Amino acid sequence: MSRNPEHYNKGIEVLNEMVGAPGLNAIEAFQKFYPDFADFLVSFGFGEIYSRETLDFKQREMITLTALISQGAFEQLGFHLNAALNVGMSPKEIVELVIHCAAYVGFPKACSAMGQVMLVFEQRGIAEIK
Repeated sequence: MSRNPEHYNKGIEVLNEMVGAPGLNAIEAFQKFYPDFADFLVSFGFGEIYSRETLDFKQREMITLTALISQGAFEQLGFHLNAALNVGMSPKEIVELVIHCAAYVGFPKACSAMGQVMLVFEQRGIAEIK
């Protein structure tokens, strides 16, 4: 795949701003395994989608968290929970998002999501929800 250098560089910039080293490390792992996938993920996902105007990173992460919970894609949730906290979502907003999702996607998915929230909060030393 021939990547668009402008989109790729913008994607790396956005990824670094949102999650820093952990995001770049995740991309590096994909890069070693299958470079085309990593290039596509960075160029399209972050260089074209996340860098669009109108919605800010916080709004985009709220949408992403909701979509991941709806799909049951809990293996990606930790990454995006960290990103959400990094771009300004409060712990209370995250917990309320999960509670709100319970009404639409069901309690099993909401319980799995809340387990991931609890894990990320513990890792980050977040003890109070406010």
